Amino acid sequence: MRGGVSRETVFGWAAPPLKFGAGALDEVGFDAAALGLRSVAVVTDEGVARSGLAERAGTAMRSAGLDVRMYDGVHVEPTDASIRMASAWAREQQVEGYVAVGGGSSIDTAKAMNLFATNQGALEDYLNPPIGAGRPPTEPLKPLIAVPTTAGTGSESTPVCILDMLALKVKTGISHPRLRPTLAIVDPTTTETMPPEVTAAAGMDILCHALESLTARPFTAKPQAISGVRPTYHGANPISDVWSLHALELLGRWFRSAVHRPTPEARHGMMLAATYAGMGFGNAGVHIPHACGYPIAGMVRDYRPPGYPALEPMVPHGQSVVLTAPASFRFTYSTDPERHERAAGLLGSHGGGPNALPAAIIALSRDTGIPSGLAAIGYRDGDVEALSGGALQQQRLLSISPRTIDGDGLAAILSESMHNW
Repeated sequence: MRGGVSRETVFGWAAPPLKFGAGALDEVGFDAAALGLRSVAVVTDEGVARSGLAERAGTAMRSAGLDVRMYDGVHVEPTDASIRMASAWAREQQVEGYVAVGGGSSIDTAKAMNLFATNQGALEDYLNPPIGAGRPPTEPLKPLIAVPTTAGTGSESTPVCILDMLALKVKTGISHPRLRPTLAIVDPTTTETMPPEVTAAAGMDILCHALESLTARPFTAKPQAISGVRPTYHGANPISDVWSLHALELLGRWFRSAVHRPTPEARHGMMLAATYAGMGFGNAGVHIPHACGYPIAGMVRDYRPPGYPALEPMVPHGQSVVLTAPASFRFTYSTDPERHERAAGLLGSHGGGPNALPAAIIALSRDTGIPSGLAAIGYRDGDVEALSGGALQQQRLLSISPRTIDGDGLAAILSESMHNW
């Protein structure tokens, strides 16, 4: 007991079975058949479909005798509208399983399709509070095989689906252990056609996953679970720490090379880093940079990032979270200086103190072509109030912060992040 509150003594850790390596994608037919599937939906976006990777998966499954149906309508950075459209298609098809081929957008969309094809209710019923009701699924979901084609999201390991609520101009999500994929097939060769800008943004998502997981509020600092029911994110714990530290080590070694000299070894290293980071944050959680990243992405006006489809304004997820990371980790430094400085060292920083980790993040950002701050993607000081209000809605994430933060604290971090250098 501390202050009359019983503290947690138990944490959970989970991840799907994993198949990793060059050529793993071509075994998806064998893997789907081994799960007893006879019909599958391949879920992808138009860009991945054009690359031939989704059809490569489809061919492997047809060769194994499966009925394959293709859905290539995934919206890059899913929205409530795109999720509803995809889920309506999934309800009509009634396949026995799903194979998501693509980045986090495809994998998260497949999670939602699986949920709404097997459970009753509207999207708002399942969204995280306070935006939605946080209702858990009552029926089992069907098998989902996740095949990531970007080295960043880690969605193949997590029980979370993230989407933009268009009318609210904010991102939110659905979180429940049943959303976690049944199997992850991670083939580094699928990232070989990624433009350098996409490699950089995806890599920054890995960076923030690993750093936020490592510095999250320790599970022992949380109130004891009632009746053994624990949230999806447990807080920093010994197992997640191992994966997050390994991810940072790989990033320090391979990130710059993957952007500027993308050898197979660099691609392999970044894909492994993404997998490790997913296994870390998928259980420990993420905090302030991701909470700020959701309104940054949701309230975008005119920014169109190089390397991405120019159909509409967007802020790639990795960019949206890393832009406030330097200020966020300056804010959390006092909670555990040793962890912050250890992370900075793995990223190449040789100093100590509260600026060591922010300096390492800024150096990586400059070297990989990330925008220099919120002002570089179109935000101004007058936007801080709305952005901090959107971030404050992300209580599921902010509760993981090692240092309590309110609206004023978020506004200070966002203001500081207008210009990182």
